[in-house]
Amino acid sequence: MNKFESAFAASVYVSPAFKGAVDAPSTVAIRWLQQFDKALEEGDSSAAANLFAEDSYWRDLVTFTWTIKTMEGRDQVAAMLESVLGGVKPSSWQLIESATEEGGIISAWIEFETATARGLSLLRLRNGLCWTFLTAIKELKGHEEWIGRRRPRGAPVGISAGPNWSARRDQELAEIGIETDPYVLIVGGGQGGLALAARLKQLDVPTLIVDKFARSGDQWRSRYESLCLHDPVWYDHLPYMPFPENWPVYTPKDKIAEWLEIYEKVMELDCWHSTTCTHASYDQQAGRWTVEVSRNGEERKVFCKHLVLATGASGFPNLPAIEGMDRFQGQLWHSSQHPGGDAWRGQKVVVIGANNSAHDICSDLAVNGADVTMVQRSSTLVARSSTLMEFALKPLYSEDALDAGITTERADLIVASLPYRLFAELQKPLYAKIREHDAEFYERLRAAGFMLDFGEDGSGLMLKYLRRGGGYYIDVGASDMIADGRIKLKSNVSVREMTENAVILSDGTELPADLVVCATGYSSMGDWAAQLISKEVADKIGPCWGLGSDTTNDPGPWEGELRNMWKPTAQEGLWFHGGNLHYSRHYSLYLALQLKARMEKIPTPVYSA
Repeated sequence: MNKFESAFAASVYVSPAFKGAVDAPSTVAIRWLQQFDKALEEGDSSAAANLFAEDSYWRDLVTFTWTIKTMEGRDQVAAMLESVLGGVKPSSWQLIESATEEGGIISAWIEFETATARGLSLLRLRNGLCWTFLTAIKELKGHEEWIGRRRPRGAPVGISAGPNWSARRDQELAEIGIETDPYVLIVGGGQGGLALAARLKQLDVPTLIVDKFARSGDQWRSRYESLCLHDPVWYDHLPYMPFPENWPVYTPKDKIAEWLEIYEKVMELDCWHSTTCTHASYDQQAGRWTVEVSRNGEERKVFCKHLVLATGASGFPNLPAIEGMDRFQGQLWHSSQHPGGDAWRGQKVVVIGANNSAHDICSDLAVNGADVTMVQRSSTLVARSSTLMEFALKPLYSEDALDAGITTERADLIVASLPYRLFAELQKPLYAKIREHDAEFYERLRAAGFMLDFGEDGSGLMLKYLRRGGGYYIDVGASDMIADGRIKLKSNVSVREMTENAVILSDGTELPADLVVCATGYSSMGDWAAQLISKEVADKIGPCWGLGSDTTNDPGPWEGELRNMWKPTAQEGLWFHGGNLHYSRHYSLYLALQLKARMEKIPTPVYSA
């Protein structure tokens, strides 16, 4: 490329709002963009794919595929482009700031358009070829969110005879689901349901949340008193309303409950509380759902085009069937029902399980003076919260990250830009570093008999979360209590039976118990679909969550994305939304834009090869 061509390319492939200088890494990125754009414009899928390395990954969040999908390698990139290019019509590829280079990898932030949307991209080049490529939808043309410069005017200027804001809200709440049908009905009013409803509100999509609790946040209020978020505040913001700057790093459960209730009101979300869904059926001919609900004891039907199950990242509580449970004379419940340890001072408690909830409940009981024993049946991944913050989250989610210009939105996109196929290898060095940094801590746990692991392949906590949604504990103090004996431990055993007043373990140990807490996890998210709709629909959809990694609780084949999450499923009009606050915040955008596109009858051909 001569000087004239370079200058022309810079003028075309650099955004008018470009920040920085067109330096050497930027020039390399512009040259790649120019070739890529030319191949796309000419409809030459092979030429475009040849700009990718053999071991490359293109992760698309709705812009090209109208789903969430990762293409691995040139052949898959070429096949996808061959299928979708004519309808997508990508254009206007432009750098938005100077590219960077580190370790031989050039990274470039890019904005672009398609026939119907605007998007953001993060491109990584290695030896002049694309290594990883993220394309993420940002907004639909002509259907942008009512935020920023497009925010609503609010109170009218001058005298108005119309109803005020409060009266209008009362009317909206009185009508939706009764006089007017919602386009989207969301089952579940936790952080996932609220985040999605807020997104849809800004897109003018009529949405109704139905939730069994009396108030938003009650699912947090009802848990044990010591519960707090194990992820730091910078990782946990909700859309449009970040936490205040004085918010604690780790949020107590009642504080997050209050925030969720405030969020519902301030974001003007339409929610039916004290409402249980009893059944849902889809009318293929009418293209709509009939959802039967019980609201404050009254049975009624709600009709909607799309049904979203936002009931968390799992299904129903797993309460194991233990021989003799029926004759146990003490109290027994699942961890989800545990109210707190203050009533158990001086009494004997057995907690079955050794992951997050088990640790939290054991520490709560011990602090309240109970004689508590944890039963660990299999190994657990443990990572100290402070160490995770320092080594894993601080570069992206922290005050330091904000000072470096990494906003929450940018951090989310950086995380999303890493294909799941690479996650394990990228995480292994991190957890080797964590093991070395906290070697003394881990040795104390092993000395107490605690069985540790760092994932089947040493890839750590995040992969366990993505693959199986559990199997770990983020330590906020319980591990020290195990190490020093304040929490008793029986490990590498299972529960054989229960007597009238004790738990008998597989090694013959008898643990007297006034209370048994089963911190034994939850069933699959797909169980909600089986109960609410039918087993046939649940079977048609297949597993929810997991990557298909062929590891424990995550059977293959490899899918490369979280199965059935935030994207079209095999059942028309049925969607799943869940995960922690990070996932609820970030992926709610992509789900909301897919739903808005369908409401506006924008063609959404889903690429499924």
